[in-house]
Amino acid sequence: MKVFLTGSHGYLGSITGRVLADAGHEVLGLDALLYEGCDLPGSGEDGARPALVRDVRDVTAPDLAGVDAVVHLAALSNDPIGELSPELTRAINFEASVSLARAAREAGASRFVFASSCSMYGASDTDELVDEQAPLRPLTAYAESKVLAEEALAGLADDGFSPVFMRNATAYGVSPRLRLDIVLNNLVAWAFTTGRVKIMSDGTPWRPLVHVEDIALTTAALLAAPRDVVHAQAFNVGGSDENYQVRELAEIARDVVGGAEVELAGSGDPDPRSYRVSFAKLARALPDLRLRWTARAGAEELAAAYRAAGLTLEDFEGDRYVRLRRIDALRARDELDETLRRVPA
Repeated sequence: MKVFLTGSHGYLGSITGRVLADAGHEVLGLDALLYEGCDLPGSGEDGARPALVRDVRDVTAPDLAGVDAVVHLAALSNDPIGELSPELTRAINFEASVSLARAAREAGASRFVFASSCSMYGASDTDELVDEQAPLRPLTAYAESKVLAEEALAGLADDGFSPVFMRNATAYGVSPRLRLDIVLNNLVAWAFTTGRVKIMSDGTPWRPLVHVEDIALTTAALLAAPRDVVHAQAFNVGGSDENYQVRELAEIARDVVGGAEVELAGSGDPDPRSYRVSFAKLARALPDLRLRWTARAGAEELAAAYRAAGLTLEDFEGDRYVRLRRIDALRARDELDETLRRVPA
């Protein structure tokens, strides 16, 4: 298929584009390049730029001419950025997603794979694993934007257009566009650069995790799946054994680095965002899909990559690998306007 991939130069997109190309698809990438230059040394980046350097809010149907499917990853990508401007989060993550889907349907694309999030479950009121039928309790502007987008995109489904919702667990793992503002990447970076693993809560909240490569493999599988299996369906994306408490992840980070100590660096209060997730529906729908990673293997991969790149505390505390800091730095240099669009040079 010819696949239009938004966010192709980002943390997920850098891996997903490669996996889709390896699967035989023609990939047309789009990215606003907010994180250009935020590369992890030695991560295998080939330097390729997206075919379209453009904000996702500005995509129109002619941009999608001849496209068979859209994989939509571009977004303000976590809770801290979402709280920077809930209005912009809604505009980019919700309104632009719906506009893109309408343009894709008008252009004749038959499948629209949307990167959603397990964070929509918010705070689970049960110890049971939550599945795709569980109530959605978004606690942040980011999670709320994903809820709104899923609802609206489902309303666009018809006989020729199939939206599919990937409710990804919290991503981790090495990517050319590394992020250190996601939990396992962050904890291993603390351990590696300081010898301390900082937990900002009491360590008890549950987080489902999934490696960035496993997200990409799932994306490829959802593109190839029969329409009746995935049409207008939501799937939690992750592995059945990959639900962890934050303190468990801190202990994994400590173990793979060696010699680090776990410390409570925040107030010690529990984080209200806590949920354990069932991935049984994905396993039933895609029985041939084999997710490859565990959190411990991913932590070992991260520690090796940090070592190879010579990651320092200065790197960790700078704006290169933390999305909100990067946006703040671009705004301070007047390279982004008030709507977070690039200012022409």
